Amino acid sequence: MPRTDFKTLLDAGVHFGHLKRKWNPAMAPYIFMERNGIHIIDLEKTIVKIDEAASAMKHIAKSGKKILFVATKKQAKEIVAEKVKNVNMPYVTERWPGGMLTNFPTIRKAVKKMGSIDKMATDGTFANMSKREKLQVTRQRAKLDKNLGSIVDLTRLPSALFVVDVCKEHIAVREAKRLGIPVFAMVDTNSDPSNIDFPIPANDDASKSISLIVDILCQSIEEGLNERKFEKDKDPGMKDKKGLRKDLETKDIPAALIEAIVEEEEEEEEAEEEEIVAGDVEEEEEEAADEEDKTEEEEEK
Repeated sequence: MPRTDFKTLLDAGVHFGHLKRKWNPAMAPYIFMERNGIHIIDLEKTIVKIDEAASAMKHIAKSGKKILFVATKKQAKEIVAEKVKNVNMPYVTERWPGGMLTNFPTIRKAVKKMGSIDKMATDGTFANMSKREKLQVTRQRAKLDKNLGSIVDLTRLPSALFVVDVCKEHIAVREAKRLGIPVFAMVDTNSDPSNIDFPIPANDDASKSISLIVDILCQSIEEGLNERKFEKDKDPGMKDKKGLRKDLETKDIPAALIEAIVEEEEEEEEAEEEEIVAGDVEEEEEEAADEEDKTEEEEEK
């Protein structure tokens, strides 16, 4: 069953495109007609594309991956922040920090800086600082929180990117494509859908249109998360690579996306093993250091 219908999209103004003179010829397959110099989007195709995107997002969420939502335009900021926060996904609603994906380790350093500042506030370091130093650190923390607050828990690159306006967020799209991250996006009649893996032809300027599309996608993510939780409660054991691939292939998901999900599952398993090994090595080193300290103390005595 479709996740939405023609009348709901029509009421939200999803069909309104840009002026004819501002159109992008690549959007021709998704344009129904022109009226009063304005292009009208074909909502039948929009319904199909929404279902495709929602299905793919559901299975990404079900596999335990993160989808990064990007919407820095004024009319989309609050809508995206409010709805995406409910499904516990990362989002960027302020300025897109250049290199956020292609230079991810640097972004993680900034996030760690936030953590160190928070630690300073709790361990009493603030008490030994001057008023001026406190003010500078507080301002730095507020700035980092504004720009990176929603991606604090994003410890690795996201598995997919959702963009509200392709033209405005072209840097984010370019970074995602360079890294092979699938891109979901609302594309208006002035946008180029050729670089988007899951284009959703829709009005990306009206708040009602943005709210409707984002709400549908967030509902599909929530469904995926609930199914994941149900499966975990039912079967505590994790699926192997073949089982995961077989499950995904039964769904209507592109082969490239299936491959990306399976590969990330493998990487996560390897990372967990490396963390366990690293933890064992650290414990051994700490024990060795303690023994050396004890030996030195005995020699001094």
